[in-house]
Amino acid sequence: MKFLDEAKVYVRSGDGGNGCVAFRREKFIEFGGPSGGNGGRGGDVVIEAVDGLNTLIDYRYQQHFKAERGVNGMGKDRHGANGKPIVLKVPVGTQVFDEDRETLIHDFTKLGETFVLAEGGNGGFGNAHFKSSTNRAPRNANPGQPGEERWIWLRLKLIADAGLVGLPNAGKSTFLSKVSAARPKIADYPFTTLHPQLGVVNADGREFVLADIPGLIEGAHEGAGLGDRFLGHVERCRVLLHLVDATSEHAGKAYKTVRAELEAYGAQLAEKIEIVALNKIDAVEADQLKKQRDRLRRAAKKTPLLVSGVTGAGIREALRALADVIGDKQVTNKAKGAAQMAPWEA
Repeated sequence: MKFLDEAKVYVRSGDGGNGCVAFRREKFIEFGGPSGGNGGRGGDVVIEAVDGLNTLIDYRYQQHFKAERGVNGMGKDRHGANGKPIVLKVPVGTQVFDEDRETLIHDFTKLGETFVLAEGGNGGFGNAHFKSSTNRAPRNANPGQPGEERWIWLRLKLIADAGLVGLPNAGKSTFLSKVSAARPKIADYPFTTLHPQLGVVNADGREFVLADIPGLIEGAHEGAGLGDRFLGHVERCRVLLHLVDATSEHAGKAYKTVRAELEAYGAQLAEKIEIVALNKIDAVEADQLKKQRDRLRRAAKKTPLLVSGVTGAGIREALRALADVIGDKQVTNKAKGAAQMAPWEA
């Protein structure tokens, strides 16, 4: 199943049914009076956050959703039936934006949360509604009110406790595959990861969700490489694990490149708690490792962790550092459905 985190959708609620003009006609009843029923109410357009979904792929193949209109009123005081609402099911973490893609309409952060996006039109009154002591034979009825229609944007931001950031080929996918049951694509070339990946991690009995975000390069906020569109998935993370490749030319410059893109993106990503780790320590000599660690320490202004996604060295310490920031919060049902869970083995 392909990963889709953005979709444009057209929705329309149902029109209200028309009121009816009718009079009672029965044998031996000379003045039956008005008997036109009211029209039914149109169906609403409702959005619901459900479990078991982690992508908006369903809205790639169907973009138009219309609720039922109300049934017209009928004679003999019969009211029309209300139109059935239409329910759009989305993953937890979905945001609903107006057509301008800037006005936030609703943010789904809880499982089972519902929101009425467009209300159906009210049904019109039949002529029986207008009868009175002075107007005993009304011959007028109201038409049903039209429903609402609009274009909206659905944007998914994954619910994860921690996020992996770094330059392309920094070893993020290897790290995720080592600490969880997730199996992202791993190769020795940049931009191996094209979509965010989720994994459930177990660190000393404490579980949390780790998200692997596609790599950033210089100028990503201007659209270079894969751009920064996937950074929205780390907006909800409480802590970031910044992996820096020890085999790069200069670990300090690599760190500053990613930090500059985080600051350019905004959304307070640069203010999130960050744990810095020097990855691939098994691929460099001891003197080169010391030089890269010193460069990274000066750039980050903190002592980096030393890890290796291949050998597993230092991984336990990195996971403990993440778990300490996240706390004892248990993994959500949404996360369990979005990623395969298995205990981590050092």
